[in-house]
Amino acid sequence: MAGFSVSRYAPERGAWSKLTARDSVVRRLDWPLLLSALALSGIGSALVLSATRGRTSLTHGDQYYFLLRHVMNTGIGVALMIGTIWLGHRTLRGAIPILYGLSVLLILAVLSPLGQTVNGAHAWIVIGGGFSLQPSEFTKITIILGMAMILASRVDAGDQDHPDHRTVAKSLGLAAIPIVIVMGMPDLGSVMVMAIIVLGVLLASGASNRWVLGLLSTGVAGAVAIWQLGLLDDYQIARFAAFANPALDPAGVGYNTNQARIAIGSGGLTGTGLFHGSQTTGQFVPEQQTDFVFTVAGEELGFVGAGLILVLLGIVLWRACRIARETTELYGTIVAAGIIAWFAFQAFENIGMTLGIMPVAGLPLPFVSYGGSSMFAVWVAIGLLQSIRVQRPMTA
Repeated sequence: MAGFSVSRYAPERGAWSKLTARDSVVRRLDWPLLLSALALSGIGSALVLSATRGRTSLTHGDQYYFLLRHVMNTGIGVALMIGTIWLGHRTLRGAIPILYGLSVLLILAVLSPLGQTVNGAHAWIVIGGGFSLQPSEFTKITIILGMAMILASRVDAGDQDHPDHRTVAKSLGLAAIPIVIVMGMPDLGSVMVMAIIVLGVLLASGASNRWVLGLLSTGVAGAVAIWQLGLLDDYQIARFAAFANPALDPAGVGYNTNQARIAIGSGGLTGTGLFHGSQTTGQFVPEQQTDFVFTVAGEELGFVGAGLILVLLGIVLWRACRIARETTELYGTIVAAGIIAWFAFQAFENIGMTLGIMPVAGLPLPFVSYGGSSMFAVWVAIGLLQSIRVQRPMTA
């Protein structure tokens, strides 16, 4: 063909080749992990819309108010993931002391006049314009990174085969500071997640099992002491009482869990259809766009839709486990293990409380529930997992 020049298009083919080359970032991403997380956020968008479109007192007359914000939060979260991959978990390793210090300052700010109480937990900072921040969500990340930095420092350098007792003690001290602060808010749900993260990190680090057994024993003893000394707030005691006795005060403290079970049970195999759930449209389940979003799936999408959410969460955890197993550095293994412990427990607790097998703890369902802080944090965690995978050595 006259005037056709191959060289004119060579740079474009070169750019495409870089993107699709075997060692490119795009090719080395864990796509099942990424697509499953995106699918969960997409399903969450539909569930959030269904849960909020008729709640005019919350939406200010705009039925798409929460949907648009949920999509925006997801978009910001994905951008944070990309930024995390671009920086890399190894680069962030050098900034961990700064990130940890900022996270501690933020949770301390919650205890100042900037803090706001939501559902009994004084865990929020009001930003303005209808936006607020829950710093404890980001503290989960800095605990994982901080403990991983300390526990892996001498092992990755080749000085030790596993963390010694002094190193483990230093890492536990680092985790204890924010946990104690968050406990004082009080935000029991976040404390539970952080405790599970600490256990997961220790197990992955190769630390002596005596530390794990000691922490478990201390945790049980501490829980008994807190209960006996009456250090829990009234609303926390009421939640545990309702969990122990579902028939207790069904119109009061047991209302949320009873309505949640009714909603899920009415969905059957295939559900009543999106936007057609009587419990959801009747607004019988409180906090349905956040902590109880799984009830919308159970009622309107049925066992099939709710099961799909579980399958997608399972894929996220499976791919994260694979990343943890295949990385060649202890630091990456510990970071991945901490994220696995976080996602697994938080998903189990959230879904479990809607089914009545776990006490109500005010934890969102990862990727699905409405909430900017939670969405940003889980996508940063996905960025860390992808960075660990991308930066691992290529096999022949």
